[in-house]
Amino acid sequence: MQLKVPVITIDGPSGSGKGTVSRQIAHDLGWHFLDSGALYRVLAIAALRHAVALDNHNALEVLAGHLDVFFEQRSEQIILEGQNVTKAIRTEECGAMASTIAAIPAVRTALLERQRAFLEPPGLVADGRDMGTVVFPQADVKIFLEASPQIRAKRRQLQLKEQGIDVSLDGLFAEITKRDTRDKERAIAPLVPAKDALIIDTSYMTIQEVCAAVLNEVHSLRI
Repeated sequence: MQLKVPVITIDGPSGSGKGTVSRQIAHDLGWHFLDSGALYRVLAIAALRHAVALDNHNALEVLAGHLDVFFEQRSEQIILEGQNVTKAIRTEECGAMASTIAAIPAVRTALLERQRAFLEPPGLVADGRDMGTVVFPQADVKIFLEASPQIRAKRRQLQLKEQGIDVSLDGLFAEITKRDTRDKERAIAPLVPAKDALIIDTSYMTIQEVCAAVLNEVHSLRI
């Protein structure tokens, strides 16, 4: 008999802390980690490389279905067609393109099984926007992180500043607000908490406090 592999989903908008928290939880538990948003960002880079327009849904679907990407778990490097794109996918421009691509139903369908393939023993922590609602609706623990757009914009500005990139806080706020609207209003897999998700407002919490809250939920269910 095949044993059930446990899953923890951590969804939320950009800047809510879900990426950092998910990685830390996966590390603490010794589980696998899925950064689902990275797949859409990688697809955006691939579209640029192959000169595929973002409104060419058929071509994007084909590209998504044949995406030559490898995720190195230990080094956290992402290799697209033999080249390291770990840093390239983290730009604001790439994020905006990924958000546009993610609204295309055919693309989401093409990437669905690729995401589910990350589910391997001893367990998986999946970070995204529809992990608990669409990709892993059977997840043992579902978390939804949120924070105000102003705080999320400030967090992103600090992250970019650490990378030597100077950007306008107002510009980041406008981009985050636009992305929130696009993610929440898309026809397929909109950004909403699963009905059985634990919602955590991270606006005034440290990463350690958020991780503690998530692990408390995990341990309370004896996973």
